[in-house]
Amino acid sequence: MSTDKHSSWSYSEALPLEDEVLMRARERAYELGVRAVTSGTAGLLTVLAAQSRARTAVEVGTGAGVSGVSLLRGFSAQTVFTTIDVDVDHLDAARQAFAEAGVPASRTRTIAGRARDVLPRLTTAAYDFVLLDADKTHLVEYVEHGVRLLRSGGMLVLNDALDMDKVPLPAVRQPGTVAARQASRLLRDREDLMVSMLPTGTGVLLAVKR
Repeated sequence: MSTDKHSSWSYSEALPLEDEVLMRARERAYELGVRAVTSGTAGLLTVLAAQSRARTAVEVGTGAGVSGVSLLRGFSAQTVFTTIDVDVDHLDAARQAFAEAGVPASRTRTIAGRARDVLPRLTTAAYDFVLLDADKTHLVEYVEHGVRLLRSGGMLVLNDALDMDKVPLPAVRQPGTVAARQASRLLRDREDLMVSMLPTGTGVLLAVKR
């Protein structure tokens, strides 16, 4: 990345202002060893959520609730938000963040379990917004389920789509990087999706279902 490009990226990442709720959620993420979405990505998620007018949304990879709070602040008061994580400590931290953000418990559904087991049980074409921010071991499978879950006009968001800037480097063949490349190509090549990649954070891929 050139110096000018890096300066622009750093400026963009620093632009969103985060309150005590998000800062405490980030502290809990650090304590749990969770890599939370960047400030720039959190701000982007809030804007995307507000624009989506989603009635139902699902997140794979709860973390400590930074992304969840960001989304819930953009969604309407009627949006029902489901978040999935295999680690119950992550879910507890997220529930604490949601409560501190003043989100009623009736608006959120936290599911403890492996996404590979939970996603197949979710109803096809029943969601307006899907965020994937989980381990890349099964990323292609998550992407396929994510597209299946979307209604027409719904949006899928893939965080860390550039895998910490390794995806553009052909020589890097780490499993997570390869999976991220495969997921991006899968989404790009589907005729029922409109796709774009943003360099925000560590890469955010957006796909809207026709």
